[in-house]
Amino acid sequence: MPTLEHLRSEIERMRVQIGRQRKEIIQLQRAGIGTASAEALLVRMQVKVDDLCAQRDEMKKATPPENRKRVLGGRKW
Repeated sequence: MPTLEHLRSEIERMRVQIGRQRKEIIQLQRAGIGTASAEALLVRMQVKVDDLCAQRDEMKKATPPENRKRVLGGRKW
């Protein structure tokens, strides 16, 4: 099972990749080239990111409060 840190890094990597893909789609649209297949790929990538986010949230809930990392400067109430 992937660790919480692995899921976070995978989510971030895929979000960057989605951003690049969106920029490429815009360039293709400006050039008048069809983008249906690229847009379908983008939707599949976004669904995958949503699934990873759900996994991450479940892992965060399952982590005992004493094992959670505190945010620098976070509140203690």
